[in-house]
Amino acid sequence: MNNIFVGNLSLDASDQDIRCIFEKHGTVERFRIMTDRQTGKPRGFAFVEMTDDGDAEKAIVAVNGIELNGRAMNVSAARPQLYRTSASAGSRSKKDAKAAALAETHERETGQSKDNHDQNGSIPIQS
Repeated sequence: MNNIFVGNLSLDASDQDIRCIFEKHGTVERFRIMTDRQTGKPRGFAFVEMTDDGDAEKAIVAVNGIELNGRAMNVSAARPQLYRTSASAGSRSKKDAKAAALAETHERETGQSKDNHDQNGSIPIQS
C-alpha cells in the first residue's frame, strides 16, 4: 500500500470530496483527515492510502495542484511517521520534565547550573 499526503486543504473539505477525487485514479484503501486533538477541527491535511502503488503514483501526479474549495491541494508521497511520545509529555517523561524544570529554576536563581557550570558552560575556578 502507498500512503499519500494531501496538504493545503480547505477547512471545509469533506471526506467525500477528497475520496471522490482519489477514487478516480484507483482503489482507496484508507482515508483520514487529520484533526486537532483538543478542538476536533480539521488541521488542513489528510492521508490517503491506495492499494496499488502504480495507481498511487498516478494519483499524486494527477491530483497535485488541483483546486478544491478554492485552495490548490499539495499532494505527495507521505514520509514514514517517526516515533513520537504523547503530545503532553513531548520527548521527556513527566519525571524528566520535572527534573529539568527544577534545574532551570535553580539556574535562574543562582546563575549556575546544578552541575556547577556557569552560564557559559565553564566550571568556575575556586580559590
